[in-house]
Amino acid sequence: MANIIDLRSDTVTKPSEAMKERMFTAELGDDVFQEDPTVNELQQLAADLFGMEAALFCSSGTQTNQIAIGVHCNPGDELICSNMAHIYVYEGGGIALNSGVSVRLVPGDRGRFTADDVLNNINNKHDIHLPLTRLVCIEDTMNKGGGAIWDIRDISKISNACKQNGLAFHCDGARLFNALIESGVSAKEYGSYFDSISICLSKGLGAPVGSLLLGSKAFIERARRRRKSLGGGMRQAGMLAAAGIYALQVERLRLSEDHQRAKEIEQLLLHLKHAQEVMPVETNIFIWKPKGGKSLPLVEILKANGILCFPFGNEWIRFVFHRDITNEQFQDLKKRLEAITF
Repeated sequence: MANIIDLRSDTVTKPSEAMKERMFTAELGDDVFQEDPTVNELQQLAADLFGMEAALFCSSGTQTNQIAIGVHCNPGDELICSNMAHIYVYEGGGIALNSGVSVRLVPGDRGRFTADDVLNNINNKHDIHLPLTRLVCIEDTMNKGGGAIWDIRDISKISNACKQNGLAFHCDGARLFNALIESGVSAKEYGSYFDSISICLSKGLGAPVGSLLLGSKAFIERARRRRKSLGGGMRQAGMLAAAGIYALQVERLRLSEDHQRAKEIEQLLLHLKHAQEVMPVETNIFIWKPKGGKSLPLVEILKANGILCFPFGNEWIRFVFHRDITNEQFQDLKKRLEAITF
């Protein structure tokens, strides 16, 4: 089928013509020497947006997360995160491989936990049998939780718990702008609760490559060294950074369109009784359990009808809405879903 509707991920987005124009006209320099003016501009823009001192442009969100863990922790330390967290489930065992850090996994509500959960999982620092708890990580929005948004009040309480116990607090903000545009929380307020934040430019924001790590100047100085040791130093990276500037200035303002489409499809599948169960849609991700149970056969049926998506385990299916789904495709998607026999 010629008209493929790709709902596998918002990572499949391609730069717009306006973004490419910014890329082709970017001023360039050597970023390892910190002499690429466009990279420097992007980093300052992101740091200012969140009210943080500095930022570091990296190739991916996995890289920014892994750098943050390595800076905050020493080998043999322990971090606390959700049992559904991207840093644990989807980053190739990087916590152990790159940093030699132990993980305390916390269950919760679609990947979200509480300050009490943190307090109940901090190891006794005087017990030599236990690793030292150093870091708490959250993910916002929560991918495996169906794009769930963290309540800023819970974030504030966790932040206070971390400060009171000498722990660092990191946010994997792969889809953080989706959370902020939906909740109405300002980026500056959000940034005030964290020691470090990773933000991704190559998902719903449409940039071809890149994530940013935010933190204090001292933290980013250490992060830059760690990025180098991971082979992450880029030279004339300004072309990529220019796409990131455009993404922050323009593309982040339209994310609510993706959220509305995800909510429309949720209601359609419930109305058609195609969905046996759904994770409530908060942003651009819709995870649902098809009537009849198994996800893999239905993913193949959807593919045969020109709809690409991922199975989320054996029973669930994930749709991710993004800027490259046109209005025509969206209307066509509804017609195709109505016509498919589940």
